[in-house]
Amino acid sequence: MKRICTIALWLTAVMAEAAPADTIRHHWGAELSVMPGRAIVMDQWQSKWQKDKQNLAFDLKLIHAYLPSDSNDYARDYGFPTLSAGIKWSLNHGITLHKGEEFWGKEQNALKEVDYDSQLGNAISFYGQFARQLLRTRRWEIDYTLNFGVAWSQHIYNKENNIDNELIGSRWNIFFGAGAHATWHFAHDWGLRLGIDYYHHSNGALNRPNKGVNIVGPSIGMVYQPYYEASIPTQLIPTRRFQPYTYLNFYASIGGRTLMEEWQQTQFYTNPDEKDYRTDSFRCYLAYSFGADVMYRYARRWASGIGVDVFYATYDDRIREISLQRNDPSRISPWSVGIAAKHEAFFGNLSLNVALGFYIYRHMGQWAKELEKPYYERVGVNYRFKKAGNVKIGVNVKAHLTKADLTEVVISYPTTIFTKKNRKKLK
Repeated sequence: MKRICTIALWLTAVMAEAAPADTIRHHWGAELSVMPGRAIVMDQWQSKWQKDKQNLAFDLKLIHAYLPSDSNDYARDYGFPTLSAGIKWSLNHGITLHKGEEFWGKEQNALKEVDYDSQLGNAISFYGQFARQLLRTRRWEIDYTLNFGVAWSQHIYNKENNIDNELIGSRWNIFFGAGAHATWHFAHDWGLRLGIDYYHHSNGALNRPNKGVNIVGPSIGMVYQPYYEASIPTQLIPTRRFQPYTYLNFYASIGGRTLMEEWQQTQFYTNPDEKDYRTDSFRCYLAYSFGADVMYRYARRWASGIGVDVFYATYDDRIREISLQRNDPSRISPWSVGIAAKHEAFFGNLSLNVALGFYIYRHMGQWAKELEKPYYERVGVNYRFKKAGNVKIGVNVKAHLTKADLTEVVISYPTTIFTKKNRKKLK
């Protein structure tokens, strides 16, 4: 802890020396926080083999603030938010896992239980953060935050010495976080921040296992905000008028995933003397999708609508093979079709998209019926290339009841066939 505080103070000093004082004071700050967290048990099976659940995380952020003096309509619509670049160090050595007799059952216990506890292992996350302030006064500030990034894990699942770590199956993972905070500004440039935070690490189904780790807990931090007084609007600041419009959004994607069916097969239906018994090597299969959405952008920052999604799986033969091994004669088709409600939030060229869909056609075997739901979710981040006709490139995670199905790269093209007036608004 002492070393981390020293690093934070050194970085703040370097930042202050490297840039003009007025620039630092008006737009830049920093935060150091600590979070004693607890791993959340997500289902009845995890409750049987996750033992200790406590962890501790340290967070260091460089903050950029948008101010009322800036000519940014998006910032004004969001109440002058902040964007941050952060590093989170998660100490997970207090989280252990062991599939014992209560998991396997007495008859199979002697055959499958190992004589050690598996470790989740520490992780380092690198992320960007969007923070929206809901209240600002001279002394108090209330906000919520959304974080997206990547994480590197120290210990992962392997059949040699970490066989019960079903939470993390790959070194590199997707990081997502959210939180709510209250800050007391006890000095001119300094504040004490208290909050509740949640974060998640998983590999987006690009490897197995992929149950993921979910951490929640209180946080306390010290913030350096030399820009804070300038961020409090002294009067209502109008933004440029925004005219709502309707547009079409066409997209295509390519994604990757490993199969839950192969994980289940090698964990529970393979003899211990076979090579693939509880293996840590899984093939990543390609998956494609395309679709069209009708969207209504009713505010500069928001658009909502409905769309049709078409999915094509390249792994249908493999699922058919596994299904036959389990005497499952169900029909298998590589095609799936869904209808989804969609929403997108914009901030300049960046956007966050979410969707909740329902399958109207899907045949992926009995195992899929047991493990999936008839609906799916999608969440992703995008960047718009305005000079390329507003084409957007993004990364999505598709899931079933929050359990990742695949990770995909998406190219989308928003356009309109309604009026010339609408077409101009897209620009």
